[in-house]
Amino acid sequence: MNEWEWQLLEEKTPLDHLDISGVEVRPGSRVRLRPRKGGDVMDIALAGQIATVECIEQDYEGKQHVCVVLDNDPGKDMGLLRQPGHRFFFDAEEVEPLSPEDYPQASAVQKPTILVAGIGNIFLGDDAFGVEVVRRMAGLQLPQSVRVVDFGIRGFDLAYALQDGYETTILVDACPHGQAPGTLYVIEPDLKALDEPATDGQASQPTIEAHAMNPVSVLRTARAMNIELKNILLVGCEPETLGGEEGKMGLSAPVEAALDDAVKLVQSLIDRNDRQKHSTDLPESNIDSTQ
Repeated sequence: MNEWEWQLLEEKTPLDHLDISGVEVRPGSRVRLRPRKGGDVMDIALAGQIATVECIEQDYEGKQHVCVVLDNDPGKDMGLLRQPGHRFFFDAEEVEPLSPEDYPQASAVQKPTILVAGIGNIFLGDDAFGVEVVRRMAGLQLPQSVRVVDFGIRGFDLAYALQDGYETTILVDACPHGQAPGTLYVIEPDLKALDEPATDGQASQPTIEAHAMNPVSVLRTARAMNIELKNILLVGCEPETLGGEEGKMGLSAPVEAALDDAVKLVQSLIDRNDRQKHSTDLPESNIDSTQ
């Protein structure tokens, strides 16, 4: 089997919804698991469990699969870090849709709508800026609508995380922009530009390096995967050093000093998003609309 055939077998198309027994089921819907007899022993062990639909996929043969996360799984809030072992796939006939009357607690559960993604390599000096910001945010009391994840250099994980349908994604990363080290920016990438043909010798197909994370490449990959990109913001910091040829652990003094302000800046974006879900207004200071 060649590489193209493997890719075909792995190819899955995300579906917006699925009709099960006359009920429209979407990501976020609550279901009861009813695995068929004689199926996988692990699936049978989950019979009767209540779960939340995370996504619906259709494989290359046209068969539909419902991906769920169990309500009583302590790891259900870990985002893409749930894989493997915390996400389970069932056929449509193996899930029973639940209404709020069937399961009153369903209406109280809130699916995260804001993703804060820390990006960076801790071995490349100030490139660890995004990682350090989300590390500090991990100890804060944030709304249930917010998920904070350290993606490091795992570009594919971030691309797949965007499948979760966040209304707003805040990328936090070192961002050379020609200003004084430690300067903070809020940049709103032009998502329309992602569809434009590559220029200046760039590859025509989106790629992600195994040991690096380029936010634009991640967004191009997500777009190529037919993932809907909504409100994307980049909180960037001007680096002083990216470690040189030999690399370097630890942030420079000006970038270290900017961490607290960066956390406050991300929080202000979260607060503003909660007040105005689709507002394009950004904080008045440290704004840059450059792509």
